[in-house]
Order: sequence, then C-alpha cells, then structure tokens
Amino acid sequence: MAWFLGASAYAAPKAPVRQPVKVLIVSMFGPEGKVWLDHLGKTRAIRVAGLSPDYPDVHCTRDDVCVLTTGMGHANAAASMAALLYSGRFDLRKTYFLIAGIAGIDPAQGTLGSAAWARYLVDFGIQWEIDAREIPANWQSGYLGINTKSGTEKPPLDYRTEVFQLDEALLQRAYALSRNAVLTDSVEAQAYRAKYPGAPANQPPSVIQCDTLSGDTWFSGTALGQRARDWTKLLTDGRGVYCTTQQEDNATFEVIKRGAAAGLADTRRVAVLRTGSDFDRPPPGGSNVNNLLDYQQQGGFVPAVDNLYRAGKPLVDAIVKDWPHWKDGVPEDDTSSTP
Repeated sequence: MAWFLGASAYAAPKAPVRQPVKVLIVSMFGPEGKVWLDHLGKTRAIRVAGLSPDYPDVHCTRDDVCVLTTGMGHANAAASMAALLYSGRFDLRKTYFLIAGIAGIDPAQGTLGSAAWARYLVDFGIQWEIDAREIPANWQSGYLGINTKSGTEKPPLDYRTEVFQLDEALLQRAYALSRNAVLTDSVEAQAYRAKYPGAPANQPPSVIQCDTLSGDTWFSGTALGQRARDWTKLLTDGRGVYCTTQQEDNATFEVIKRGAAAGLADTRRVAVLRTGSDFDRPPPGGSNVNNLLDYQQQGGFVPAVDNLYRAGKPLVDAIVKDWPHWKDGVPEDDTSSTP
C-alpha cells in the first residue's frame, strides 16, 4: 500500500500550454519577414529548436499572428517548417498559413511588384534534363518528365509532391479581400518595365491570380520560361497558369500536408502569395545572361517586398478581426468585408 501511495507523487507532468496561432506568416529570408514585423507591432520571440540558425525565433503578436522565416531553398523550408510543426510549442490545428515571398515573374502575366495568389504549386525540379545542345530537333527544351519519352508527356506523379492545388474558397476570399490593395512601385521598376512592349509587363503592379513554380535552380530566358508555362499546364491538366518562380513552396506545403495527416494542421488553410521582384526573361533584344546576373538592377526588389505586406494584410486582418467566423473554416457568407 505504501508503494502505491508513493507512486501517486510521480504523476505525469502537465502538458505545456501551446501558443495558439490564428495566422502563421511564412517568409523565406530576412527582408520578407521584416516587412511584417515592422508593421505588426510588438511581438514575443519564441525560440524553437531546429529552425534556421539565421532565424531561430518565431515572432508572435498578442493577436496570435506569428511570423516564421525558414531560410531559402527547398531544404531550409522543409527543415524549418517541420521543426516548428513538431516542436509542440504551437497549436496549429486551426491556423491559417500565409506563405508570402518574392519571386521571378512571367511578363505575360504580371510585372515587377505584382502580387499573385496561387491556385497551383508546381515543382519544376522533378524532371529529367538532357543537354539542350543534344536534344532531338523537334523538342522545345531539354526537359521531360521522369519516366516519360518526351517533353509533352505527363509523367506519373510518383513523388506525390509534383503538384498541389490549394483550397479554392480561401484563394477566392484572399483575392477578393486584396484585389484593390494599393501597391508600392519604384522609379527604377517603372523604367525597367518600360522596356517590355506589352501589358501587363509594362503596366503598374496589381493583385492577380496565377500559379507558382518551385525549383532551387534560378533560370532566365524565353525558352526556359516557355518550359515553365508548358510544365505547369502539363501537370495541372491544362488548368494552371504559370506566372511566378520561387524555390520553396512545394517543400513547405508537403510538410504541412504531412502535419495535417498527423492531426496537427489543415491544408485547406494554406494560402500562397508571391510578388514579382524580377522578370524571368529579358525584354526584346535583351540578354538572358544579363537578365539573370543583373536581376537586382530591375528595381523590383523593394516594391515586391513591401507588396507582400500590402497584398497580404487584408487577409490577415479579416481572419484576426472576425476570428469567430474564420476559426472553423473559410466563411461561406460575406462576414469579412471586402475593401
């Protein structure tokens, strides 16, 4: 009897209280996260083991809006998101994830500073590649899907990360809330986009809806840009429209998807916003090499970073201010006002 009485003193410790999160803003490198932190006001830094050594803290407001910076590229994005998701420090079961970063942009769909909400996330890296100098005469590029015979054949989606479709209700609400947002521009961006002969490349930035391509290798050029368009169409059965190119989003989403399978998150609550910092191909008569090596001279970086906040803020505000209507999913009625 004494042993049993003594054993009661060793009751399991209480589980730690987890930080509730209404919105998790996922940025990839310092300036993308800083633009949010500069506007959100006072935050609490929560150190999480396993995050990037460059960005070891998650910053959370009193309104339960948190900012994570993962580090750039597929590996960093996946490692940091997994570290946060499985840390036990945060309750992410009802969290809305806003993945928000800068990107290259197709001049046929947007311009420097444009803010694009994605429906599809397409991985550009999961392909076979043949030296373009040795491809068959009727091929348009040296790329083809894995285990296919040509660039026009849709591959079996054996990796199960090649393409993701985001929640349509959240996409439409995010776009509706932000489509009239006043975006930042720059004199440098205005001068550079004037080199392009047609719209929307030579027009001021706006909020748009088109899809995003993930791949750790930066590319530049009309031929590679056309492959990006074709690959997006191929993997989405003709429904997707390529417009932005970045390094992380398929990796980040896959981690959230696995977390959702474990009951820790909800993929229906993921939105992806990418803003154009540079064109993915040069203007007519321009050089592919210069377009890539001198991308910072296009003048799109500063407005692209600022427009992450300007285009993303309406969604964040709607969720936080009307949380009772958002906590169980995207509201079906128009309870969140559209600007």
